[in-house]
Amino acid sequence: MDAVPGELWELEHALTRIAHLLTRSRRHDHVIAAAGVPVERAAVPLLRLLAETPGPLRPSEIAAALGVEAPHVTRQIQRLERAGYVDRVPDPDDGRAQQVRLLPAGADAVDRVRAVGRRWMVGALAGWEPEERLRLAGLVHRMVDDFTAYSAADCDHYGVSGPPGGPRG
Repeated sequence: MDAVPGELWELEHALTRIAHLLTRSRRHDHVIAAAGVPVERAAVPLLRLLAETPGPLRPSEIAAALGVEAPHVTRQIQRLERAGYVDRVPDPDDGRAQQVRLLPAGADAVDRVRAVGRRWMVGALAGWEPEERLRLAGLVHRMVDDFTAYSAADCDHYGVSGPPGGPRG
């Protein structure tokens, strides 16, 4: 195995800690209770995606954007439909296909979840200077962009999600 610089070990550790923190079910339970939005943890990214996308999306587009399997998306769409947060509409480009659109109740739910998250972040980062928060945001955006570009190039070059002999994910 190649030697890994110490700062990358530290970065990996920090990313693991934040991923764990942000995806804990207890945190989700607190957020949905505070927001008054009774949805499963897996439904929140789907709602956020629809809120951030102009217009409805096909279930296959949702699955691709979220990096999950189509049956997972179908189950979440069904639950969100029953809750009145989304509905299905005919795809204007293909009469056989359907798209999923966010309903006003779904947009309100996303706004309430985001508001709780923002209040939490304001409290957690209260000791940070505005410039520090902006710098962190810029670095995180840059990291995500670089990870995305590297993943795309890696997949194109090797036809897989990692280099030969390396981890595949």
